[in-house]
Amino acid sequence: MRILQSLVLAAVAALGFLLPSVAAERAIIVLDGSGSMWAQIDGTARITIARETLNDVLQSLPDDLELGFMTYGHREKGNCTDIELLVPPAPGMGEAIGAAAADINPKGMTPLSDAVRMAAEELRYTEERATVILITDGLETCEVDPCDLGFELESAGIDFTTHVVGFGLSDDEGRQVACLAENTGGTYLPANDADALTSALTLTVAEVVEPEPEPEPAPEPEPVALEFNLSPEAVMAEGGEPIVRSGTAWNVYEARADGSRGEGVTYGYGNPFETSLEPGDYIIAIKEGEVEMEQAVTVAAEEVARPRFILNAATVTLRAYAAEGGPVAEGAALNLYYPGGDTYGYGEETFIVPAGEVTATAKVGQGEVSETFTIAAGETIERDLVAGVGRVVVNAAYVEGMKVEAGGLGVNVFKASASIDGSREEVGYGFGPDTGYDLPPGDYVAVVKMDDATAEVAFTVETGKSVEVVGVLEAGVVAITAAGTDRLNIYSGKADIQGNRKEFGYSYDEEYQQTLPAGKYVVVAHFPDDVEKEVPFTVAAGDRVDVTVE
Repeated sequence: MRILQSLVLAAVAALGFLLPSVAAERAIIVLDGSGSMWAQIDGTARITIARETLNDVLQSLPDDLELGFMTYGHREKGNCTDIELLVPPAPGMGEAIGAAAADINPKGMTPLSDAVRMAAEELRYTEERATVILITDGLETCEVDPCDLGFELESAGIDFTTHVVGFGLSDDEGRQVACLAENTGGTYLPANDADALTSALTLTVAEVVEPEPEPEPAPEPEPVALEFNLSPEAVMAEGGEPIVRSGTAWNVYEARADGSRGEGVTYGYGNPFETSLEPGDYIIAIKEGEVEMEQAVTVAAEEVARPRFILNAATVTLRAYAAEGGPVAEGAALNLYYPGGDTYGYGEETFIVPAGEVTATAKVGQGEVSETFTIAAGETIERDLVAGVGRVVVNAAYVEGMKVEAGGLGVNVFKASASIDGSREEVGYGFGPDTGYDLPPGDYVAVVKMDDATAEVAFTVETGKSVEVVGVLEAGVVAITAAGTDRLNIYSGKADIQGNRKEFGYSYDEEYQQTLPAGKYVVVAHFPDDVEKEVPFTVAAGDRVDVTVE
């Protein structure tokens, strides 16, 4: 890994030496500080890898690069507002960022969308150019859609970009956060080990430094007689009409003696495409949607070369629906597998792909539908993909009619049927009240948990229908105050047959709040000099009890 780090760090250093006159952009790195960062890769915690990588990468920053550092989920569990700017953006902050990262103690939620929004606001993204680099090992857990946030920041910003580094995410999870980068013109980079994280972070930080524009080229000594002498055109199929599109990408290269690509000469967008070149041999490359091809062309003096590209491609529009007759499921993941590759989108997308057999899939929540069909060159096809799911919204109540509004509420959803060993397949999880899931028809069980109070409720999902389920915890809340204590422990009020009491929670703070099932308990407060004080208390379902340990 040290060899790769040296190479990429050398690339950043070289960028600084080759471009001595640079305009510094303001940027903030947002590092995931949620509890999942304690997960290990090859025996090392992700947070440890992230700290070491930041220290290495930030050693070679340009002096005038204004860089800041933010994290979330590092101070308390179950709090979607636990977001903190640890290092305000300023020049020469590499060492300060490394020190701040070393003090992060992951423990909480993943409010990645609100963290990116706060970083953008700190950078005054509506007034100045700004970049946010997000490093996350998990998905949004605080009910904010990162895709929608990307569109919002892009539309409001002067020149705003988010780069997202998916640290240890699966391909499917990566697609769910990639839209935050793509919708702001940024890049999503997967990183599944320390080397990949080093490379991803180095590349994104290097892109923050923007070179000053090159001087305008000197005017040609003599104007060419023709307005242009190269005008390639593309058609979807043999005999078809030329495509008229603004997004067609063209690249022109010098042709080597063996017919391969040489140096790049020019590029442009749109169909038709027109440019002027010196007479000679060239390679013209086109990218139209997911179709790429190239051909050789000779440009002669005083005439226009008009090479024709036959793409043998088709246009496919996919729309994802949760159920028949409903609206397009905007957040649904679409995949289209075509001969030689695959592409993806969300909700409703139009693709240009090579002709042949293709497979389209749509995933709405836990529901997935797939269709395979053949498309001919020049054909335009639309497909509606109906996942056939219903929706469940899960909540919890302390007692019947008293809803849990706290963000620390945990929800797990399982299939109702158990395997031979008694385990059940988990199909979803989340945090907070009003957590929603799109599920195929069938029987399920929702397990809701608030601190040490748990309830389980069975429910059935029907296609196209929505159902709300509420798990009644039969629990209350205890609020303990013990001034001067070193540690608090909560135990059951009654010992088992062996004299042991079950522990229900602990804290190193003088004030502590916990949700507990109704029953009798005891709090043990530990004071300096090995002094202990024990106070019994009773928790009633739906009530709050205040306990003071003198």
